[in-house]
Amino acid sequence: MRVSLFIACYNDTLFPETGKAVVRVLERLGHTVEFPAAQTCCGQMHWNTGYEELALPLVARFVEQFEHAEAVVVPSSSCVAMMRDHYPLAAERIAREGGDGALVERVATLLPRVWEFTEFLTKKLELTDVGAYYPHRVTYHASCHGLRNLGLGDGPEKLLKAVSGLELVEIERKEQCCGFGGTFAVKNADVSGAMLEEKLQAVLKTGAEECTACDNSCLMHIGGGLHRMRAGVGTIHIAEILAGEDKSAAQ
Repeated sequence: MRVSLFIACYNDTLFPETGKAVVRVLERLGHTVEFPAAQTCCGQMHWNTGYEELALPLVARFVEQFEHAEAVVVPSSSCVAMMRDHYPLAAERIAREGGDGALVERVATLLPRVWEFTEFLTKKLELTDVGAYYPHRVTYHASCHGLRNLGLGDGPEKLLKAVSGLELVEIERKEQCCGFGGTFAVKNADVSGAMLEEKLQAVLKTGAEECTACDNSCLMHIGGGLHRMRAGVGTIHIAEILAGEDKSAAQ
C-alpha cells in the first residue's frame, strides 16, 4: 500500500524522530511511504482557540495535499480528531462564504482514509505484532483525543504487549487527562498543573522506565514534569517503540 504521512507541525518542529519511526515501521511492514512536502498544520490550534477563519485555508490545503492518497497516516490523535470532528464544519463554512463549494464532498471522501498511526495498524491492517523489540519497562498514557474522540480502545496496548522484550505496566486511572489540552495548560495553569501532578504520581507508581502515548503533546507535558522532578523516567512516542528492532538477532 502507498501510505501518505501527515507528520503534524509540532512533531516536525519538536519531535522529528516520531515521523522517522513511523516510516521505519510502515516500510518494515512492506508499505511505501510518501511525504507531501507542501503539507502544513492541520489547523487545530487555530480552530480550538477561536480563530476559525485562520484554520479554513489550512483545511483546504490538507485536502489538496492528501485527497489522492490511498491512506493517510498521522502520529497524532489530536490532529485526527480535529479532522474528523471539525473538517466537515470547516468545509461547510467555506462553501457558505462563497469559497470552494465542492470542498464538502472532497472532505467527506478523504476522511475515511485518514488514520491515527496505531489505529491504522490495528484497525486497517488488523495487526498487533509489528516485529518490534524494546527491552524496557513501559507504561501507557491514553490521551484524551485518542481515548474519547477516536475510540482507540486497547489497540495501542495490544501493540505494546506484542513487542518483544517490553514489560507493559498499566497505570492507575488510565482514562484521566494529563492536564495539557493545548492552550488549556497556559490559560488554566494552576488546574493543569494539579492534573499533571496526579498523572506524574501515577506514572512513578508503575516503576516504569518510560511513559509512552500516541500524542507527543501529552508526552511533552508529562515529560516536562518528570524532568523537573529529576525522576529519571523518560517519555517516548509509541511509534519509536514500535520501530525498535533487535539488532543482535539480525546479525
